[in-house]
Amino acid sequence: MRLKRSITVFAIMAMVFSCSSSHKVKFPNEVDTKNKNIGFQNKKILHFSEFGIYISNDFEGARLNKISSLNDSTLLLEVLPENTPINNSAYFAFKTWASNEKEVYFQFNYPKGYKHRYVPKYKTADKSWVQADSTIFSLKDTTAILKFNVIKDTTLIAAQEVQTSQDVKDWYTGLTKKNESITQLKNIGKTHFGRDIPMLDIYSGSKANKDIIVLLTRQHPPEVTGYFAFQSFLETILQSGELRDNFLKNYRVIAFPLMNPDGVDLGHWRHNGKGVDLNRDWGRYRQPEVLAVTKQIESIVKEEHVKVLLGLDFHSTWKDVFYTNVQRENTNLPNFIENWFSGLEAGIPDYVVNEKSATSTKPVSKGWFLKRHNAVGITYEIGDETPRDFITLKGKVSAYEMMKLLTEQQLNK
Repeated sequence: MRLKRSITVFAIMAMVFSCSSSHKVKFPNEVDTKNKNIGFQNKKILHFSEFGIYISNDFEGARLNKISSLNDSTLLLEVLPENTPINNSAYFAFKTWASNEKEVYFQFNYPKGYKHRYVPKYKTADKSWVQADSTIFSLKDTTAILKFNVIKDTTLIAAQEVQTSQDVKDWYTGLTKKNESITQLKNIGKTHFGRDIPMLDIYSGSKANKDIIVLLTRQHPPEVTGYFAFQSFLETILQSGELRDNFLKNYRVIAFPLMNPDGVDLGHWRHNGKGVDLNRDWGRYRQPEVLAVTKQIESIVKEEHVKVLLGLDFHSTWKDVFYTNVQRENTNLPNFIENWFSGLEAGIPDYVVNEKSATSTKPVSKGWFLKRHNAVGITYEIGDETPRDFITLKGKVSAYEMMKLLTEQQLNK
């Protein structure tokens, strides 16, 4: 009896292990993506009576670790990453209000080796986000100072526009309802802290024989400009019209609008809930977010006997750039990149594509799409301070040109 039970337990463990570790992809430079400890913020509201103002980090997406008075007009804001080592993406977000209007200097302070990255943005009540200009924000050497008029209404000040998991959910839920005839919303797994990992499955009619295009974003929490491009891209795909109809008759889009909800809501600089850079885990799939997404893609490919044609991973960096793979011949779309970039330049006035091509040596999504599925993998990067209206335009034109190219390819078969 004991032998039978042991054999059964061993078989179950073997099945679980083989399922979770199947189809690993080797990269020249492996990265340790095992769970790591993170530092949680002490969430609270502080009252600085000498200034007559309140400051809070008690909300989703906040990042502010300590505050102290530097002098009678300046508050020192200490911002720490969730853990180290980490990329220099020093994110911050806090709320402030005053008993009476008060001009205050906020000076940002980071650990040794890290420096200020983002131009602060602020938002009061239902008003739009405003980017601080040179009259109130200065960055000299490593010293960043925001001169701000704190008012009675609560103002949110952040490195980038705060887009929590709930904000993202509101967007993709509304988008799904508007397009329910061609869009299915699924939760494909849970994060370390129990948040949903959402997926939008988009196709028209039958899903049989439809090769897939994969879209994903927010592997890194503060990278909202990439998310804005993702939004525009996906909304364009779903915009009714002849091109959309023809495109979705032949192709299926799998979209992952929030890869790292733990990191987003915890106000992380870069990592997930267990202190790991998700875009270094596309080889061993140790983290639940990457494992859920890759298993979903693998199951569709296997069950429907289709191919992954294209994988677009939307990120943010200092300036707009497309990171591409060197290898293009003999991939599933060998001429796509050149034709797509030509379409972007033709469709956007005075625009020149900034492309950087390299072989992925670390386990990133761009390399995974190529190595695992022979697909075109592209990291679609938007600059931190790229004008938001241009991001929308770029997302729209790039989606339109993708649909046009793939639809023409189908017609020419």
